[in-house]
Amino acid sequence: MSTIVWKDRKRPIFGLPLSFTKYIITDEKLIINTGFFSKTEEEIRLYRMTDFSVKQTLIQRIFRVGNIKISSSDNMQGEFIIYDIKKPYEIKEMLSDMVEKERKNKGIVTNEFLK
Repeated sequence: MSTIVWKDRKRPIFGLPLSFTKYIITDEKLIINTGFFSKTEEEIRLYRMTDFSVKQTLIQRIFRVGNIKISSSDNMQGEFIIYDIKKPYEIKEMLSDMVEKERKNKGIVTNEFLK
């Protein structure tokens, strides 16, 4: 059973959680639940995540929310975005650290080509 490390909702209006999109990070994966009448759940294993970036518009900075763009080695997901969450820079750093820890625990080595 995975332990929930962080959870939040998409906060599209004035930084308020007025959305049916929920984000959950456990010690092994990121889960994205969307929808009200028709629900969808997507998950991505942490060790498959490769790159992270944060983007904030002026309005998002005013309301202290932002988006995290995540690239992954997963064939189904590729790239995805966690939209309008509180403390996006802190969450990005936490995710990055968790990914490295999970890779180390599973003995997964990434091949990066430096030019």
